[in-house]
Amino acid sequence: MMRLDRALANSGYGSRSEIRKLIRLGRVTVAGQVIRDAAFPISGADVETVRIDGQEKPLHDHLTVMLNKPAGFITAMEDARLPTVADLLPPGWVRTGLVPVGRLDRDTTGLLLLTSDGTLNHRLASPRWGVWKAYRFRYDGPEWTAEDIAAFADGLTLADGQRLKPARLTPLSGHEADLSLHEGKFHQVKRMVQACGREVVRLHRHAFGPLTLDDDLAPGTARLLRQDEIKALRAAVQMDEPAEGIR
Repeated sequence: MMRLDRALANSGYGSRSEIRKLIRLGRVTVAGQVIRDAAFPISGADVETVRIDGQEKPLHDHLTVMLNKPAGFITAMEDARLPTVADLLPPGWVRTGLVPVGRLDRDTTGLLLLTSDGTLNHRLASPRWGVWKAYRFRYDGPEWTAEDIAAFADGLTLADGQRLKPARLTPLSGHEADLSLHEGKFHQVKRMVQACGREVVRLHRHAFGPLTLDDDLAPGTARLLRQDEIKALRAAVQMDEPAEGIR
């Protein structure tokens, strides 16, 4: 069971004070009943019956978000000097405690996940669970060879002697290539390409585990993941399904 105001705030529909005001004004209903008590207890049976101004507002234990990150934003929730991915999200979502899953460089674009579920975040970001991330990049330098592809598949050794796990390199036309890996080391894609005598000039992530970037999601916009997408992510890192409803 959870208080109504907390359940709505945790689901990203406003701050606790904003939600309490809506409740006092009679704009919130549960199972068709107007609720004016912010402490009204919500259970699993209520999660699909809550409405604000007549619009259904599903409740979530945690928020998990897909963002199509544009260039120029750092993967952080706050920074004193530079714009962050938090600037691209509704304030109500930010207040739920969203944290980026791993990071994309400031000039890298594409699929970035953020979640308020700490366990899910940790497992998705950890190489222990082997979650593949897929990138498309444009590069300067010679065309890729069969020997290069084999070197990525065997696991590259970087200039500093660091040995990497096997990765999948797929050359494309026009000095582009796809690269899939399941690590997330600092500037890893750029360093891998540089170790092979080329330079990345544009980098875009288009898949993370079972999810691909939504074609309808414009750069700089985000959406909540659907329940089937969250289920697929949890399955990828061997997390049990949570008990139904608000805990």
